[in-house]
Formats: sequence, C-alpha cells, structure tokens
Amino acid sequence: MPSASFTSSRTYVRRSRRKGANRIAMPNRPTGNIMDPMLQQNGAAGSGAGSASGSGQGASASGASSSSNPGNANNSGAAGASAANPPAPASSSAGGPSSSSGSAEYFDSGQGPSGSSGASSSSGFAAIVFNALQMMDTTESSSSTPPAASNSKSTCATSTSASVGGAAAGAASSSSSHQSPYDLRRKISASSHDQWVSNSASTSSSAAIVVVGPASSSPPLVNPGASPSSSSSSSSSASSSSSSASSSSSSSSSSSASVSASSGNVQAPSTSATFPVNNAPTTGATLAQPPNVHSSVPQQHCGALPVGAAIEDNNYMLPARKRSRRLYTQGGEMGSTAGGSPGEASGAGTSSASGGGSAPTAAQYLQYELPDEVLLAIFSYLMEQDLCRLALVCKRFNTISNDTELWKRLYQSVFEYDLPLFNPELCKFVFEKPEESEYSNPWKESFHQLYRGVHVRPGYQERRCSGRSIVFFNTIQAALDYPEERAASGGFASSGANAGNVSAGLSNTSASGGGTGAGGASVNALVNIYEEQVAPTEHPGPLIFLHAGHYKGEYLFIDSDVALVGAAPGNVAESVILEREAGSTVMFVEGAKYAYVGYLTLKFSPEVTSTVSHHKHYCLDIGENCSPTVDNCIIRSTSVVGAAVCVGGVNANPVIRNCDISDCENVGLYVTDYAQGTYEHNEISRNALAGIWVKNFASPIMRENHIHHGRDVGIFTFENGMGYFEKNDIHNNRIAGFEVKAGANPTVVKCEIHHGQTGGIYVHENGLGQFIENRIHSNNFAGVWITSNSNPTIRKNEIYNGHQGGVYIFGEGRGLIEHNNIYGNALAGIQIRTNSDPIVRHNKIHHGQHGGIYVHEKGQGLIEENEVYSNTLAGVWITTGSTPVLRRNRIHSGKQVGVYFYDNGHGKLEDNDIFNHLYSGVQIRTGSNPVIRGNKIWGGQNGGVLVYNGGLGLLEQNEIFDNAMAGVWIKTDSNPTLKRNKIYDGRDGGICIFNGGKGILEENDIFRNTQAGVLISTQSHPILRRNRIYDGQAAGVEITNNATATLEHNQIFKNKFGGLCLASGVQPITRGNNIFNNEDEVEKAVSSGQCLYKISSYTSFPMHDFYRCQTCNTTDRNAICVNCIKNCHAGHDVEFIRHDRFFCDCGAGTLSNQCQLQGEPTQDTDTLYDSAAPMESHTLMVN
Repeated sequence: MPSASFTSSRTYVRRSRRKGANRIAMPNRPTGNIMDPMLQQNGAAGSGAGSASGSGQGASASGASSSSNPGNANNSGAAGASAANPPAPASSSAGGPSSSSGSAEYFDSGQGPSGSSGASSSSGFAAIVFNALQMMDTTESSSSTPPAASNSKSTCATSTSASVGGAAAGAASSSSSHQSPYDLRRKISASSHDQWVSNSASTSSSAAIVVVGPASSSPPLVNPGASPSSSSSSSSSASSSSSSASSSSSSSSSSSASVSASSGNVQAPSTSATFPVNNAPTTGATLAQPPNVHSSVPQQHCGALPVGAAIEDNNYMLPARKRSRRLYTQGGEMGSTAGGSPGEASGAGTSSASGGGSAPTAAQYLQYELPDEVLLAIFSYLMEQDLCRLALVCKRFNTISNDTELWKRLYQSVFEYDLPLFNPELCKFVFEKPEESEYSNPWKESFHQLYRGVHVRPGYQERRCSGRSIVFFNTIQAALDYPEERAASGGFASSGANAGNVSAGLSNTSASGGGTGAGGASVNALVNIYEEQVAPTEHPGPLIFLHAGHYKGEYLFIDSDVALVGAAPGNVAESVILEREAGSTVMFVEGAKYAYVGYLTLKFSPEVTSTVSHHKHYCLDIGENCSPTVDNCIIRSTSVVGAAVCVGGVNANPVIRNCDISDCENVGLYVTDYAQGTYEHNEISRNALAGIWVKNFASPIMRENHIHHGRDVGIFTFENGMGYFEKNDIHNNRIAGFEVKAGANPTVVKCEIHHGQTGGIYVHENGLGQFIENRIHSNNFAGVWITSNSNPTIRKNEIYNGHQGGVYIFGEGRGLIEHNNIYGNALAGIQIRTNSDPIVRHNKIHHGQHGGIYVHEKGQGLIEENEVYSNTLAGVWITTGSTPVLRRNRIHSGKQVGVYFYDNGHGKLEDNDIFNHLYSGVQIRTGSNPVIRGNKIWGGQNGGVLVYNGGLGLLEQNEIFDNAMAGVWIKTDSNPTLKRNKIYDGRDGGICIFNGGKGILEENDIFRNTQAGVLISTQSHPILRRNRIYDGQAAGVEITNNATATLEHNQIFKNKFGGLCLASGVQPITRGNNIFNNEDEVEKAVSSGQCLYKISSYTSFPMHDFYRCQTCNTTDRNAICVNCIKNCHAGHDVEFIRHDRFFCDCGAGTLSNQCQLQGEPTQDTDTLYDSAAPMESHTLMVN
C-alpha cells in the first residue's frame, strides 16, 4: 500500500483513473497489524460457521426485540453481507462489551464501552460512517435507544431513524449553494438532478433503518433499497429477491421496521458509540456536542443522491474515472437486502408506491459528498490504528488519513518529541527535521518504527485507549521485567494455524480477553529475541520510553537487549534524569549485546559522609562480554574515587556517542582490562582528573570527541593502554592534551591538540604511540614532549605557534619524527638534548622565532632530508658534546647561520644543501669538531664556512661556491682540515686564513674566485698540499702581514695577478710547487705607466710597492702606487712603505689631489690589507 502524501493546502487527489465502468463490493480485509503488514493476523477460517454475519435483528422505534433462535443465518439488513463476507462468530455478554474470539478484528474503530448503556463495542468502517452522519445531521429527529440484553449469542442492536424531511426545501436552493469539488452530480444532466430532487421530496417521510453490526465482523458497506420506479425490471427483480430472502430465513423479528422499497438498510454502530474528544488519552465518553464542521455541501443534498440502479442508469453520462463504484448489490439482491420478507418492505409510514428515489447511504455520502475538510476534522478524533484502517478503505481515505498534521498530533501526544525520532537500524535512534526526511509522512513513519515500545510514565499506567496499543508503567524496573513476565505467563505462545502470527507493530494489548489463540496476537511481540539463531535486526529487543521526570534510586542492572530511550519535549536528555547515591547508576553485564540507552541524564552522587565504599562504582559501568550503545546522554558523577564511565573486561565493546561527560570529580571515561568500544562525538570537559584513561591493553576507538578544560590531562594512556583516536578536539587542559606512559601505544590520527596549559603531547617512561596528521599548536610548553626512553612516531603533523618549542626530546628520548610541518614556534622547532637519539626526517621546520633544530647536552639523532628554512636564529644548532648526523637536508634562507657548531659541538654534516643565509652557511667554533662532507654550501652573505675561536673540523668533498665573502674563513687559532673540496666562484677570496689561523688544506680545487685563491695573513701558518689553485681574478696565493705557510706540491696557474705573491718580510716554506701560466697584470700595468686602481678598482688588492705622501698628509691606511708617485705626486715628500696587497687611493680619488692617471673618483673603502671581516654569530643558548 503506497503511503499517500498530504499537502499543506489540503488539496487531495481523490482517486486515480479506474479501469472498467463498475467495481465490485470491497471484500473483507485480512486481519492483523495495520502498520506491519508482514505480521498481519490470519483470520480463523471456518470458526463459527453456523453463526450469522449480523449480530442482531432490526428493531422498531417503539422498542427492541431479540431473536431467540441462535441458528439464525440471516438477520435484518445482513443478507447481502452474509453472502459476500466470510462468516465470523458473534459473541456477547449481557450488558458487557463484545470482543473477538476468532481472528482479531481488522476494522477496529477503537470505541470503548459506554459507561451507562452497556452497548456492544462497535469497531470498523460502520462506526466511522455513523459518526460522520451524526456530526453532519443537524436536524436529528429521534435518538437511539439502548439495546435490550439478550441471552442468545446474537446481540440486540438499537436503531435510529434519520429524518430527511428537509430535502424538498433543500432542493429549491441547491442550484445556488456551493458544491464539493468531488460531487458527482456536477457531471449529470439537470433533468436527472431534478428527478432526484423530486424523488427525495416524495419520500420525505421515509426513514433509514440503521442496524448495528457485531464487533467481531467487518460490516457490509451498503445495502440499498429498491431502484426508482422508472425501472420496472429492477423493481420486479427486487421483489423476487425479497421473497427469496424471506423464505430462506428460519425466524425474524415480529416488530421489524417496515420501510419503503426505495429505502436502504445501512449497517452502522449504535449512537452510544464514542471516540476520543480533545485529544483525551482514553475513549469511552459519549460525544456530548459534535464539533462545528462547516461542510461545503448543503444538507439537503444528503437525501437527493441516486442509489441503486439510478447511479448505474446515469453512468453513461460520466467519464470512466468519475463513474460510481459498485459498493452495493444490485438487481435481484435489493429485495433481500431491504428486509427479511416482503412484508417488511412497507410500513412505518412509507408508501411502497413512492419509489421515485432513495436516501443516500452513509458510505456513498462519505465517499462522494463529504468535503475533505470535514473528513479531516472527523479523522482528528481517531487513534493511530483507526487511521491505519481507514487508509485501506479507499484512495481518498488513504490520502486524508496520511495527513502529516494528524499524525504529528498523535505522535506528540504519545512520545512528546518536537521532531520525529527514527530507528533506522539496530541501536540507532536519530531525530530528523520533517522537511529533510525521505518519508512523505515522517511522523507516521516514526510512529510505525517506535510503536512496539512500552512507556515509563508515572500516572499513566491505568490508562487504556481503544485503537491504541501502548502499555505504561510507573517504574523502570517494572518495564524491564515486563517482557520476561509476559513470556513466562505464556502470553507469547502461538499454535495451530496462527503459529508465529505475532504482531511487532500495532498490537492491541488493551483488548479484553488476551487469549493464546488468535487473540494472542494482541500482545507486543517480544519473543524469540533471546534466541541466538534469530537475527537481532528481525526481532529487536524490548523498547522502553522513559518520559520526563527524576528517577532516583532505581538500580538498573541490564543483561538483555533492551532499549531505554528518553521521551520529552525540548532537550530530551535534560528532562529525563536517572540518579543513584550508592552503587552504579546503570550497569551493563553479559547478555546486553544489543542494549541501548539514549537521551537520558545519568547521575551518580554518593554522599561524602557515606560509609559505603564506592571506589568500584560508577555512573555508567559496562562489564565484559557486552556491547551496549549509549547515545545522547548527559553523564555526571561527584564520586572522587571512581570514574564517571567505566568500561572494563574482555569483549567489553560498547558504542558511546553524542554524550556529555563533564564536571566529574574524577576521571570522565575509564577504559581498561582489554576492553574496546567505539566512542564518538562526545563532550568530555571540566573533569577533575583526566578526561579519558586508557589502561591495561584496552583498545578503544575514539572519534570526533571534544575533550577540553580538564583539570588534569586530556587523554591519558598508560600501563600498555592502546586505542585509536581520530579527529578529536583536545584543548585547554591543565596538563598535556595527550599523555602516553609506561608502554602505552595509542594511535592518534587527525586530532587537534591545542592551547594546553603545559604541552600538547607528552610521551614518557617507555611510552610509544603513533601520532599522525594531527594539528598541535598554541600550547604553553612544547607541542610534543618525548623523554625517558620513549619511542613514539610523530608523522605528518602540523606543529606550530607553540609558546615554547615544537618537538622537545630529552632524557634519553627517542622517536621517529617525520613528514611534519613545524613552524612559528617561540623556541626551536625540534630540540634534542641529554643523550636523546631520535630520527628526524622529511620535516619542514621553518619560520621559527628561534632556531630550527637545536641539539645540545650530548644530544644525538639522525636528522635527514628535512627542509629547514627562514628561522630567526640558526637553522641547526649543535653544541655541548652533541653528535647528531645531518644528511641530505636543505637548510636555507635563515636570518643567521645555516648550521652552527659551538662549545664542543660535534657530529656529521653530510650531503646537505646549505644556502642563502644572512651569515655564513656553516660556523664552527670553541672546540667543535664536526665532519662536514659532501655538502653544497652557497649563497652565504658572510661566507661559506667560518671556523674561528679554536674551531676544528674536517671539511671534505664539499662544494663551496657563490658566497658573498670568502668560501672558507679560518681564524683565531682554529685548525680545521680541508680535503678534496671545490671552492669556487666566490665574490671574495677562496680561503682566507688570518689572526693566527692554522689548518691543513689538501687536494682542494680553488678557482674562479674574485680575490686571492688562498689569502694567508696576520701570523697565520697553514699547510697547503697538493691543491689546484687557478683561474683567480687576483693572485693564486697571497701571504702577508707577518704570516707564513707551508706550500708543498701545489699547482698554481692562470691567476690574474700572479701565482704566489709575498709581502715584505714573508718567508714561507715552499716545496715542489708548480706555478705557471699566470697573467701578472700588475707588472704589466706598472710597465705601461697605468695607475693600479685601473686594474683592481676598490674590490681587489694587487700586491705591489706602495708609498705614502707626507705632503698630502696620507696615513698608513692610504696607499699610493708607484706610477701615481711619479706623476700625481711628483716633487712631493713621499715615503716607501712596503711591498704588500693594496689598491691605489690616489686613483680611487680619496685624496685631496685628483689623480692624473685615473678617471672619476670613487668611494673610499678604507681597506688596504685584508678582506672584510666575517660576522660571527652570538646566538644565545636557550635550553
């Protein structure tokens, strides 16, 4: 049966195109659950075969009489129905309600017994018809009389006669009144309409006999009278049929009502039948005053509709989709349906000759005339089962009975929710906005899914509603015991043809009887849920709704697959509170495999002065071998010795999601002893201790939780705790956001760990763990701490904006730090100290407010293939006995030094690219002795490598090029070893050794440098062996200023200012050197009479004789070449100083007299002897 949608404008589609001109009468529907057709009950075939389909004889207005023959097979007004419908037994008790003893009644109106008359309970379409007529008829001329009690098995019913005396007057004004859009007469000719009006007027004194049918049978829809007199064949056929019916009945009522042959006997309930008023939860009160319903159809039309053959005669005038449905018998059957004998066809003031027209039947009026708005108003008094039954009557009823507002009102009267709650799968209950739902009527669908539940609602236990199958309890424990008690009492037993015919949907637990046969289907289906072979999705466990209230002191020990769901308007969980002061509030144990607790507040509030120990009691306790679901709960605990939630034991595997575990005086969530579980979308905050503890090989899965503002650590895994933590937001905890200790090995993925009052992640005491793709930022201390032999993996994280460092490894910590993006931290991006030995690779460490990587206090580690750039201080610091290995890193664009060794810093620097630093690429000082091998060092603004203040080191097979100053500086008692390096294209000298510098230079290639290939000055004494020094823009080797050197087997060639240039007083040790093909540009310039400035400018310092002019008051810092002395200073008082390296200040234009050999003056650099001194780092050591 498709679920019809109902638009807000109340424009209903009445029916679709029908095939064929006529339709047969609607058969009896199968009995059972309306909302769950798969579990509908099977009718008890053959039971009560000798009983009548009608329950009583017709009675006249003056009194009621009952049949004394229990075998009467045809009662008044029931002959047609007995032939069309399968027989059903009729039973009654004197003065009491009637109930079904066979199959459960399908069309159940839900009307309870009248408190005063004791009339039989009528249920079904007839009750709806009668109530509709009762509401529409404002000119009721007579009232129903209570039925007389009968000792037979047939129920004596009352009758009413509805006056149609106003039909003639109504016909006169019918042409100007508004008609229903579904009025069939709009398609019929005016002459036929006038005929119906006149026929109605001629039968104004006729009365419709209303017969009450049995409560246990489906009533006949319509039993019309004879056809109009215009059809003689139909009249004769009706007479013969009536005679036949009379002769076939064994007994009939002596005072049976006599009506016209054109009158129809309509089976309808007694006028004492009732329905709920003003959304009352119970029924049984008689409708004192019908509601004001304004119909769009004038009242006189009620008696002006054609019946019987009249409709069929006019079918030719209608299109196929508008032709009348054959809802009643025709032809020869009309006589038998009108009464039991020909004598019953006349009397009661009705002339048999006036057969010009008949009053409309109630079913016809409902289906063709009554406006949709009126039907909607009628349906609003019905319960959910009645609406489901009505949906099966016809398409129009299906559409109207599926109105969302009808179902929303019913739904909220039961469940109280503001939004529909769906149960799409086992252990999942979720609210959906109606406009976003995939269902056309989400309120009805939610009703369907939740209807099997029982309710804990104090004060509602004694309330029962016909048409509603809901059980209420005052306590939770009573609701928990209910399924087992029903099963133990045999309430679920089924046998014979009805075995397994148990309804899991709209079962009628309030029906009287409650037998174990077919009537046993009226109990909630909760059997077989404990059988292992039955799939839990096919037979879910008991469902219990807890309505708003404070349930205090109930001990919930759950060992079955029960679902406890809060039910209240607004914030559901805040309105339903479960609280205990001793023992756990809720405990799940083995057997609770598919249990569910949702939308509740759970509190554990032990008294501080209590002598009862509660250190093993928790607000929520989940034991071994169970896997409940806890959803959308608020969990609070004031216990100072136990966690709010404890999950412990083998195979403890709960699902805890969307819960709020906050403000607890101990740990929020404690998972231990091999427990598992899935914990998602929880709010865990402001707890006195850790938000989460994971211990003793527990391995939970925690996703998208919000863990914050704890007074201790956020998540603490220790003593071999494990687990998978994904996309959690962990922040503002007093200690670390995530702590790992004592062999714990969690996996933390895509979490955000930030604003910790100490650190972000703290791994210590042999802790392990995998921390992958997390965002770790803005913590007061280091983003990640690793210490005391811990060995975690820190991979693909963003670690930034820490108030101290990024990753801090100390106290013999280890770990794998790889593929991380570490930036913007106040101290070093990675700090390694005190014998720690991590692996740091493939990271980006940049834009730190301090250095990039800081290794000190005997720190070690393998640092490879990282990119370290744009840091405020050194890219890498290595100091105080540390010995790291740096391989294949790119260290560049720093605001100071690239790699800085100082205070006995050691280690290996291999195959790195070190470039574009504001200071030199590498600095070595104060006893540091690194091995620097295979690196490319270029673009330093203060040189390539600076070794000073007693620095050592082995520089081997490096490429040092394109530096703004010397490729290698060696000074102040430093003594490095340079082997097989290529030092070229420097914008100053190749190697500069001065201020007592030493060193061994072996087998190096030094070429294409702007200044001297090797400059040795100021008391330095290096050793040069087997080097190749060539293609320099100045001299190959220059020794000056009281320095000396040992030169052995070097090749010096193709240098611009000469191969070996020695200043005055210099006497090096030379042995086996090969000096050839040098250009000697200085001698050429002197010989040609040029100023030496012409070949050197102010950037080179050719070695030659220089003079001072006392006449021009030059100083020792000014030099004048020999040609300027001869030309520009001829006749002046001049003085020879020495043979040394200089450029001519006269040619540079820095003297008072303009040079006569040179052009325009240039700036004075005041530099005679040495290259510009390098800048030394004064980097602070920050621990």
